[in-house]
Amino acid sequence: MAEKSLKPSIRFKGFTDAWEQRKLGSVVGIYDGVHQTPVYTDRGIMFLSVENISNLLSEKYISEEDFKRDYKVYPQKGDVLMTRIGDVGTPNVVETTEKVAFYVSLALLKPIKINSYFLCYSILSPFFKIGLKDRTLTTAIPQKINKDEIGKIEILIPKRQGEQKEVGALFRNLDTLITLHQRKYEKLMAIKKALLEKMFPAEGEDKPKIRFKGYTEAWEQRKLGKLMNVASVKRIHQSDWQTAGIRFLRARDIVAAFKNEETDDYLYISVDKYNEYTAVSGKVVKNDLLVTGVGTIGVPYLVRNVKPLYFKDGNIIWFQNNDKLDGLFLFYSFVGNKIQSYIAETAGIGTVGTYTINSGKSTPISYPKQGEQTKLGRFFEQLDTLITLHQRKCEKLKNIKKSLLEKMFV
Repeated sequence: MAEKSLKPSIRFKGFTDAWEQRKLGSVVGIYDGVHQTPVYTDRGIMFLSVENISNLLSEKYISEEDFKRDYKVYPQKGDVLMTRIGDVGTPNVVETTEKVAFYVSLALLKPIKINSYFLCYSILSPFFKIGLKDRTLTTAIPQKINKDEIGKIEILIPKRQGEQKEVGALFRNLDTLITLHQRKYEKLMAIKKALLEKMFPAEGEDKPKIRFKGYTEAWEQRKLGKLMNVASVKRIHQSDWQTAGIRFLRARDIVAAFKNEETDDYLYISVDKYNEYTAVSGKVVKNDLLVTGVGTIGVPYLVRNVKPLYFKDGNIIWFQNNDKLDGLFLFYSFVGNKIQSYIAETAGIGTVGTYTINSGKSTPISYPKQGEQTKLGRFFEQLDTLITLHQRKCEKLKNIKKSLLEKMFV
C-alpha cells in the first residue's frame, strides 16, 4: 500500500506522518466473557451483554463470589467492550472504576499501545469495518466473530500518541453533544406525551386535568361525522402519477411527515387531472385533516396552507374541517390517547387493520370553545418545534460524525 493512502484527508495541525498498519491483536489484549448465563442477584457486580453496549449500564447483577470464580480478567476504566454477536462491531469505552462482569457476546479489548477513544472510533471507521466484515461469520444466526479472529483484523494508527488522543477526544466530544440532544429530544417527547394525557379530557370525563388560566367550562363531545364531512376523493391511477405538478400524497408520505422525515420519491399529478378530479371530489383546503387509513393507521396530516394537493383514495381519510375546529387543535386531538384508542379498537381483528370513512365519521372528539382550542393547538405546536429542533440537531451531528469517520481515519 502506497504511503499516500496511509494518511487521512483531514488531520489536526502539526501531524503529517503516515499512519501504521497493524494487527489489532498487536496493540490490544482480547478477552472473552462468561459462556454460561449466570445466576442473577438483586445486587453485586453489574452484568453486561450486547443490549447494554450503548451506555454500558444494566439492571442485572451477579454475586461477588461468582465474579471472583469466573473472571481473572475483567473490564476496567479505559478498556473497550465490543459486540461480537448479532450487531457485530459496536464499541464503547468503559468509564466506570467499579468492577463489571460481561457475557461472551461482548469482547473485551484492553489497550496496550493505543489510545482508548481512538481505538473505539477506529472500530467504527470504514477501513476497520471492511476487515471486521471479512472475518465475521455472516452465515451464522445470529452472525458473530470468533475471539481469535478479532486480533487478526488490520487497524491503521498514527505513530504519535498525541494524534491518537486528539482524534479520540474530538469524537468523544461529538458523541457527548449527540447524547445531549438525544436526551433532550426524549425528555421533550415524554413531556409531550404526559401533557397530551392531562390537557385533553380522559375517557369518561368532560374536563382536562391541566388547563390554561381562565377556562373552566366543560368540553363538548361529538362524533366527527356530526361536525364535519368525512370523505375521500376520486381515484387516481398509477399511470397518472408524474414527477412534477400537483403534489400527490400516499399514506407513507403522511407517516414520513409526522416523523419529520424526508421522502425521496415525491409523487405528483398533472394540473389538468387535478382540476378534472377536484371538480367531482372537491378541493383539500387549509385546516383540513388527512388521516392514514391503511398501514400505520391513524396518523394525522394537517393541511397548513392553500397550496393545492391531492391524495390516494382509500388509503387516506379526509376530514373537511371548514374551520369547525381549530386546525392545530384537531390535529393534536388525533395525536392524543382518546382518538388513537378508538382507532385501535375499531381497526379490525385481521392482520392488517384499517381506518375507514365510516370509522372516521364515528370518531369521538371532545373540544372546548374556540379560544381554548387555539391556545392548546399553539402550545403543542411550539412544543413540537422544540422537539424537532433537537431531533434535527441530533441528526446533523450524526451526519457530521459519519463524514468525519470517513475523512479523519485512513
